[in-house]
Amino acid sequence: MLATTLHAMAILLRTCKWDWFINLSASDYPLVTQDDLIDAFSGLPRDLNFIQHSSHLGWKLNKRAKPIIIDPGLYSINKSEIWWVIKQRSVPTAFKLYTGSAWTILSRSFAEYCIVGWDNLPRTLLLYYANFVSSPEGYFQTLVCNSEDYKNTTANHDLHYISWDTPPKQHPRYLGLKDYRRMILSSRPFARKFKKNDPALDKIDRELLKRYNGKFSYGGWCLGSGMRQKACSGIKGENYGVLRPGPGSRRLKSLLTKLISEKNFSKRQCR
Repeated sequence: MLATTLHAMAILLRTCKWDWFINLSASDYPLVTQDDLIDAFSGLPRDLNFIQHSSHLGWKLNKRAKPIIIDPGLYSINKSEIWWVIKQRSVPTAFKLYTGSAWTILSRSFAEYCIVGWDNLPRTLLLYYANFVSSPEGYFQTLVCNSEDYKNTTANHDLHYISWDTPPKQHPRYLGLKDYRRMILSSRPFARKFKKNDPALDKIDRELLKRYNGKFSYGGWCLGSGMRQKACSGIKGENYGVLRPGPGSRRLKSLLTKLISEKNFSKRQCR
């Protein structure tokens, strides 16, 4: 997954202009429209990175940091389980390990650093995490917090609504209609995990995204004769790019304001 994410970054850096890289899975779903997201982020500093992180490894110290694994997926086209090496390794001393959510929103500048790696730290960590279980839950956290240029650009949040069982299991529980109100009150732009065709997705489409029967969601990014049409026939129109933010933008702006406030921002960075 980490190699795929970095590959996607490299392609996007070469092919188009953008400010943030958002990695999502097929089990994620938006809680705001694209116009809401663009409007809320338009007022933010472009160097911000939303990476939930902590240096407190807890159980991951012995279960993730010390074991050595070999991932056949790096060299084989056939699907295979990872191999566990009997001998364990010590905790690194050349850099400090961090862990956190695999779901991040990364600035273009930091994405370029991940790919180009002008001080070689990204490549060093990539070699280390090649033998690490669940590397997406540590690579970006460790990289950003060990970089003098980027450690002060982190907002300690993944901007996802996720619900865990008690006690937590390996994966978060699936969300449904009973979670709908809590998802909205969280003000987060994304939620996970959802099962395919869950009724909660239809409710989100209808009430939050103004999206009907598989059509495109409402917004200035996709103009046309009506918001229920199938295709973006007006995408080249004169009003293309005129945002039409709604309540989702206001909710998200409120959350972002709290995250980057003086009270929360620097005090929660790389601890």
